[in-house]
Amino acid sequence: MKLTYKKSGVDINEGTRLVDIIKPLARSTFKPHVMNDIGSFGAFCKFDARRYKYPVLVSSTDGVGTKLKIAFMLNKHDTVGIDLVAMSVNDILTSGAKPFFFLDYFATGRLSTKTAGAVIKGIAEGCKMADCSLIGGETAEMPGFYSEGEYDLAGFAVGIVDRDKIINGKGIRAGDILIGLSSSGLHSNGYSLARKLFFDIKKYSPKKHLKELGCSIGEELLKPTRIYVKSVLKVMQNFQLKGIAHITGGGITENLPRVLHKKSKLHFTVERGSWPVQPVFRLIQNMGNVEEGEMFKTFNMGTGMIAVVSAPEAVKIVKKFNQLGEQAFIIGQVEKGGDGVVYI
Repeated sequence: MKLTYKKSGVDINEGTRLVDIIKPLARSTFKPHVMNDIGSFGAFCKFDARRYKYPVLVSSTDGVGTKLKIAFMLNKHDTVGIDLVAMSVNDILTSGAKPFFFLDYFATGRLSTKTAGAVIKGIAEGCKMADCSLIGGETAEMPGFYSEGEYDLAGFAVGIVDRDKIINGKGIRAGDILIGLSSSGLHSNGYSLARKLFFDIKKYSPKKHLKELGCSIGEELLKPTRIYVKSVLKVMQNFQLKGIAHITGGGITENLPRVLHKKSKLHFTVERGSWPVQPVFRLIQNMGNVEEGEMFKTFNMGTGMIAVVSAPEAVKIVKKFNQLGEQAFIIGQVEKGGDGVVYI
């Protein structure tokens, strides 16, 4: 027998077919700053430095985590790409940066153009939501490294912000107000706990419909992470956002304090019940007998992003966010002394 790369488990022709699928998806996200097409060894972008007094690049990388397991269970792969984009662009947004371009990494044991194409379609959709360009990526076929039908994702986002407009929390003072923006659900964090509860302990099928959710467990857990880029950038045109926290792993408890300087001698009070908490969170809490503190340290609890603003502007900013399609609520304030987050 003559050994070939295909016989060892890597089908280069399948990879070529995937590139043909990816090209129109990526091109649909291109902005004038993209200088070359998909397929080159490197991707080129230009930007008009005259628009910035002192341009600063902001970057972030992330994945989707074990939320991918839900996609595998349901064989539904067209939304996890949105999650991938959201995790990175929401992160760089907290600095006031506008996402500029995005790259992805898709790795699997045996390449399926149908599955990979659906994932890339979601990535392209997420880039459109974030108003950035999908300029390239990498597809890795690694036989024996991943279980049959499974894959992993990583994403890389780069944005630009003027140095004088970087949001770094320096202006946060006692009396400032917290504005929470509603999440779409779990987003992309806390899935190891949710999967253990629903599928290991309760032995539910992902297709099981729960009246508390109004849909199946799988449908709820696959709801894409909300991308806040366009609304936040529009609000920043007219108002000052002193600090922005992306509520991801670690929940409100761990992520909100990240907007403060270590020597600030300030803490946050967050008023429970001041924003709507989606049913999935209370279902997990009650069904799994999860303590309240653990919930707020694991999940976003219905608030995917929190902005710190001055008190006189808070009501106007909430109104503006709501006009832009977000669900915004005043959820707490900044106070002197101590550190961390106090729930009241």
